[in-house]
Amino acid sequence: MFAILAAAVETTAAHAEAAQASGAAELIHRFGIQGNYVVMQFISFAILAATLYWFGIKPTLAAMDERTGKIEAGLANEKASVAKLAETQQQVAAQLKNAQIEANKIIDEARKTSKELSERETAAATERANALIAKAQQAIELEHKKMLADARVEIARLVVATTERVLAKKLTDADRAAYNEAAARELTSV
Repeated sequence: MFAILAAAVETTAAHAEAAQASGAAELIHRFGIQGNYVVMQFISFAILAATLYWFGIKPTLAAMDERTGKIEAGLANEKASVAKLAETQQQVAAQLKNAQIEANKIIDEARKTSKELSERETAAATERANALIAKAQQAIELEHKKMLADARVEIARLVVATTERVLAKKLTDADRAAYNEAAARELTSV
C-alpha cells in the first residue's frame, strides 16, 4: 500500500514539475522575456551597484564614520572640559577661600598694629601731658614763691614806710630801730 501511495506521490510531483515548467515557459513567452537580455541587464545592474557602492555609498559611509568619530571626540572633549571646568571652579573657590582667610589675617594684624600704635601714642601723649603738667606746676610753684617773696618785700617796705611815717612824729630813733627790727623778724617768719 505504501508502494502505491509512493508511486502516486511521485507521479503527482512529476506532473506538477512538468506543468510548472510549461507554465513558466508559457509565462516567459507571454511577456516576451529573452534570456540574453536578462543576463545583460543583470550584469549592467551589478556594474551600476558596484559603481554606486565604491563611489557613492562607501565614501558616504566613510564620511559618516568620520563625523561620528568627530562627534564622539567632541563629546569626550566636552566631558573632559566639564570635568576640567568643575576642577577649575573648585580651585578658584579654594583660592578665594584662602584669599579671604589671608585678608582676614591681614585685617586682624592691621587692627592689632593700629591698637598697639594707638596705645603707644596715647601713652606718649599722656606722658607728654604729665610732663607739661609737672612743668606747669613747677612754674606755678616758682611763680608763687616769687610772688610771695615779692609780696613780702613789698609788704615789708610798706610796713617800714608806714611805720616810719607814724613813728617819725612821736618816736625816737632808738624806738624806731627796735620797731623796724621786730617788724622785719615777723615778716621773715611769715
